Amino acid sequence: MAQAQQRLPIEYGAPDPMPYMHPVMKKNYGRWIYHDHPRPGVLMHRAASGDEIWTVKAGTQRQMDHHTVRKLCDIADHYADGYVRFTARSNIEFMVADAKKVDALITALTEAGFPVGGTANSVSMIAHTQGWLHCDIPGTDASGVVKALMDELYDEFVRCEMPNRVKISTSCCEINCGGQADIAIIVQHTKPPRINHDLVANVCERPAVIARCPVAAIRPALVNGKPSLEVDEKKCMCCGACYPPCPPMQINDPVHTKLAIWVGGKNSNARIRPTFHKLVASGLPNNPPRWPEVAEVVKQILHAYKKDGHPWERMSDWIERIGWPGFFRKTGLPFTKYHIDNWRGARYTLNASAHIRF
Repeated sequence: MAQAQQRLPIEYGAPDPMPYMHPVMKKNYGRWIYHDHPRPGVLMHRAASGDEIWTVKAGTQRQMDHHTVRKLCDIADHYADGYVRFTARSNIEFMVADAKKVDALITALTEAGFPVGGTANSVSMIAHTQGWLHCDIPGTDASGVVKALMDELYDEFVRCEMPNRVKISTSCCEINCGGQADIAIIVQHTKPPRINHDLVANVCERPAVIARCPVAAIRPALVNGKPSLEVDEKKCMCCGACYPPCPPMQINDPVHTKLAIWVGGKNSNARIRPTFHKLVASGLPNNPPRWPEVAEVVKQILHAYKKDGHPWERMSDWIERIGWPGFFRKTGLPFTKYHIDNWRGARYTLNASAHIRF
């Protein structure tokens, strides 16, 4: 007897964007000939047919209640054409086909507390991981760091005065799902995990935890007659990868969990190849709710880059031009032994003690 065909799931793969697309965008899909940037936060695209679509980008707090979402939708209905989209960096974009609607839309957004900006050579909205609200392994609240930093960098978001686009990311653990960025703020655990041996056997699948360690620093152990785990602290690099599959291996600490700042990361291959970001500040206090020490270092780096960078020069290009000695001199950040690359590829980054002079 032939088996009945199983029903396919209703939601699978990437959703079809066409039903939610602005009619002018749908009509001219794939037929745009150029775009313009008339002012911060506003983009204009023109199609081969002569149609134009105006996009107004505004920053949001990302984690929004339904009242805020309704407010944004009301603005879209009253001042735009009723079509919006959210970006990967939690901005909201309103599309209008009439240039006369742009000024009223910007006024409405600004009065409602949503700054318009984040385009071209500005400091774009910060990409970040989930933080305390959604994630089970954070060492800090990435969302809170974003809020505190964007309050400090508001003027750089609504203006286009940087040499090029500045992308910032924050990550609440060392797994760093915030990704590469011109400036990245990442948690830095400085002590190995503390193990609650009474809970390991009941909570953790020990082989999975051992396999999770990237440096083979975890091995099985018998503690007080119970199966448990132990950590070779000489091997442990305090990455925190063991904590998700085994919460009794607690690595978060109010004193020894710090924040570090990395610069020069880049995902695209525009102009130069993609680059990894590199450590420039470590041991910064994990000091909620405003993280003033982190904000001060970020502002130092941005001020130096804004003052010394050439037009259209990304931060990695700027560092490549002035060199790491110049970077630390211009930003005023201290250079320590923790900034020296001692891996075998360091000869190509010129960030090793044999090549660099401070």
